[in-house]
Amino acid sequence: MDKRISNQQNGLVNTADDDSNDESENGETEDEKWQDVNSKKSDLPSEYWHAQKLIKYIKAGNQTATVISLACMKDEDLTVDTTLAAIRDIKGLEILINLLETKVHKCVLGSLQILCELSRNHAVQKEITNLGAVQLLVQLLKGPEPQFQCLAANTIANLAKVSKARKIVRMCGGIPIMVDLLDVPKRLLVTPRPSLTENELKIISVVSGCAKALWALSQSHKNKEEMRHAGCVAILGRFLSSVHEDIVAYTLGTIDECSSEKSYQYDIQHEGMIRDMVQFLSAENANLKKHCASAIFKCAEDRTTRRLVREQGGIESLVALVKQESCRSDKSLVSAATGAIWKCAMSSENVQRLDELEAIAVLVDLLQYEDEEVLKNVAGALAECAKIDHNRSNIFQTGGIEALVGLLNMTNKDLLENVTKVLGECANEMECMKRIEELDGVRLIWSLLKNKSTTVQASAAWALVPCINNSEDSGEMVRSLVGGLELIVSLLRSESEEVLASVCSAIAHIAQDTENLAVITDHGVVPLLCNLVETNKEILREHLALAIANCCKWNKNCYEFGRLGAVSPLVSYLGSKQKSVHRSTALALHRISEDPFNCVTLHQSGVVPYLLVMIASSDEILQEASAGCLWNIRKLALAIETLK
Repeated sequence: MDKRISNQQNGLVNTADDDSNDESENGETEDEKWQDVNSKKSDLPSEYWHAQKLIKYIKAGNQTATVISLACMKDEDLTVDTTLAAIRDIKGLEILINLLETKVHKCVLGSLQILCELSRNHAVQKEITNLGAVQLLVQLLKGPEPQFQCLAANTIANLAKVSKARKIVRMCGGIPIMVDLLDVPKRLLVTPRPSLTENELKIISVVSGCAKALWALSQSHKNKEEMRHAGCVAILGRFLSSVHEDIVAYTLGTIDECSSEKSYQYDIQHEGMIRDMVQFLSAENANLKKHCASAIFKCAEDRTTRRLVREQGGIESLVALVKQESCRSDKSLVSAATGAIWKCAMSSENVQRLDELEAIAVLVDLLQYEDEEVLKNVAGALAECAKIDHNRSNIFQTGGIEALVGLLNMTNKDLLENVTKVLGECANEMECMKRIEELDGVRLIWSLLKNKSTTVQASAAWALVPCINNSEDSGEMVRSLVGGLELIVSLLRSESEEVLASVCSAIAHIAQDTENLAVITDHGVVPLLCNLVETNKEILREHLALAIANCCKWNKNCYEFGRLGAVSPLVSYLGSKQKSVHRSTALALHRISEDPFNCVTLHQSGVVPYLLVMIASSDEILQEASAGCLWNIRKLALAIETLK
């Protein structure tokens, strides 16, 4: 008889020694202990005591008694709290885990079956992990017995919900072992289970367990990398053509988890998985559709993926999903599908396909959905669609403006960011802008400048630019917002470059109204703008220069910009590679050169060669501004020569 089993006869793996120590120290036998427990727990149901009795037999019985007790324990309802408490109280988990190290097939099998069932309970998972079960389970994966491998893999899948267990599997080298077990002949994957032999069914069961375990393990970033290095991606691609739905479901779950990684996104394209995922969008199984939509959502940040989704008919499938009333009750499915539509809409060709499918009306209807994640995705998709003129009218005609303005009262920062984006795009359409004003939307957008999120602040500021441009009386509208001008000027102290760029753009348009320019000047806009001129960010340079150009129109602001040292840094902007920066900088320098002292600084800073080149530009605004600046510099030079 195996040494471990012989130890069981005296109390499984040195347990008897521990008990004898307890007896000598406490002066009471094991039975006396049980009597004490019974007296304290007399109100517990009979199932509790029955479970504890079975554990005692497993612990103290001979090999035959252990096997019979394991069989009886397996037939118990191991999901009931009473049974779980009984096992925990008598330290039954330690006993079951110890059995995994024995050489007796039936003992290991019975223990695995019970642990696999117990590990479904979240409260037990951490305890099993802490008792060292994961290392033993990984060792069983290396063995030749398919039944052990299957149960061990399924138990690991349950335990892998605990981060510590996921780490231990990786540290023990369990991931490459499971990937190797997945590498089976394709014939087994495409043959239905009833047509497989008994041995082949065992292999498929192992594959199913390992696929499930890898899905659970893929919640860890390091595990994802380990899986990729072990060659998991190519195998996952093969599994998508399997006829076994459970394997396909676990595979898609893993792909869904891993598709957040850039490296996996390229591999998913390369292995041709996009076509298979698009096909599963039409499957009857809601989980398959959800995982596919979610994976497309994550991968569609890439232009190539967006093209592949369109070419494989994915746009039609996604729109059909969100149209179905039967699917709308599944929030996670609708969230994944709308997210995929949003990301796919980042390509104008996909927007055109959405137009053909009349998707705007469907998306606007979803603005009434109760889930904020869905609302965020829908708003993001509408923001992309609204970049095309006729879609703004479609949003207006389907009641989208009212729904979007209503969402400005929400608190979800991602949702607010997308809602302000779509309203900003819609504000370029006069009828939309008029409706936004009627609904007090501009005030609500302006109030978002006080939001703690810098992304919301930036998005709100960008949205205000078309609102100011297209309002019938933008000057009066801005002045009617109490404290609004002071608020937007104060944001020039922000540490976020995106906020600074968007606020500079808004200030550039606010400054076109003389009264508003006077107010923001009193609030110190000039020195705050001067503090930003040393930036190297092109987007900030573009809008900062335009803000300076428009702020020069008031009183002594032009002189102040020169006094505060803004002139020389502005000249360096002309070395940019972006024409939009050249244009706004030339406009700023033209305004600044109206002050004679600034003309001297401009000349000394070497601006003339830049301006001579830009006079030849095909951009008429750039031409005119460059020529005007040169004329002011030359006019000062002529005046000096005349005086001499």
